[in-house]
Amino acid sequence: MDVPTTVAGVQYPERPPSKPPHKAACWRDLASASIDPNPFYHPALLLPALDHLTEGASVRVLEARDDAGMPVALLPVVARSRHGSYTVRNTANWMHDQCFYGAPLMRSGHEEQAWAELLRQLDEAAWAGDFLHLGGLDIDGPAATALRRCCDKTGRAIRIIASHERAMLRSGLDPDAYWRAHAGTKRRKELRRLASRLAETGRVEHRTFEESDDVRCWIEDFLTLERSGWKGKNGTALDSHAGTRDWFRDAILRAAGDGMIEMLRIDLNGAAIAMLVNLRVGRAGFSYKIAFDERFARYSPGVLVELDNLAQALADPDLDWMDSCAAPDHPMIDGIWAERRRIGQFRVALKGQGARAIRRRIAYAATGLAEDMVRALKRKRW
Repeated sequence: MDVPTTVAGVQYPERPPSKPPHKAACWRDLASASIDPNPFYHPALLLPALDHLTEGASVRVLEARDDAGMPVALLPVVARSRHGSYTVRNTANWMHDQCFYGAPLMRSGHEEQAWAELLRQLDEAAWAGDFLHLGGLDIDGPAATALRRCCDKTGRAIRIIASHERAMLRSGLDPDAYWRAHAGTKRRKELRRLASRLAETGRVEHRTFEESDDVRCWIEDFLTLERSGWKGKNGTALDSHAGTRDWFRDAILRAAGDGMIEMLRIDLNGAAIAMLVNLRVGRAGFSYKIAFDERFARYSPGVLVELDNLAQALADPDLDWMDSCAAPDHPMIDGIWAERRRIGQFRVALKGQGARAIRRRIAYAATGLAEDMVRALKRKRW
């Protein structure tokens, strides 16, 4: 039985539940060996999401195994009755509101085999609808590249239906050289001035989460800080809803136990005015959440903590790159990180037997034709 621990009036289990334990262990091993790192499908984040964020959705977790029974792929999916504005049944990779990357976990060296098995399962499933919709993949990444190869070899239709660029950090430059290369003299001078002005208001500390720190306290500090700003006023903060609040507490606690968490903060007189949460999987990083105290907005504490993150990331020999998880054309991070990652959506044809095969071919072709017509009309109007 877990012994609860109280932090700021909140009860945490001393050890988070790990159900189902046999699945969690297999999925953890798969996540660490995945050719396309994705912390959001790591069991530390996925299992709490299934507990707290499904919101009535019927999520199926597809697995592919090799001939020896070793897991080679994992992909959570949900059957849907619509595809955008079209009434057509399909299956999509499940990306809840707190999930910012959708590539399946795939064991390195088994990617094409894994895709073939996942698609075979969907081909045979009556509940799968007429095609597979995949969102949130790196178009140039190893999972998407393997998917295209698999489809090409098996004569399966596939189409990129949308894409955008988002900021990422990948450079061999040291932090100072990177900042000089990608920020003008005027901007660098202004941020140094803001940091100096902030220091004049009180005792400023730049802190990084350490193993000796109580992760529960950092979790609660972040929830409180985010809720104090515009997200709290709009009802979109993690702490605004029980499901996201419970998911965040559970997921970050589990992820910390698996060594996946990096957190940075700037404190003023002992209280956090900016915090940032990163997720790590192997040599990849994902900048998941940031929050700052809007009462100190004149000092740009959010940008200052991002500069701390930039310095830490570029100085880390065990980190190859970091995904910003940001929206396209983000006004802040796009001006700090110079590299870009192409994130896209794919539609993949499903096969079948008899009438199901015919219906699926028609639905796939008709959906593509309808989209092409809409795009053509929009171009004509402009």
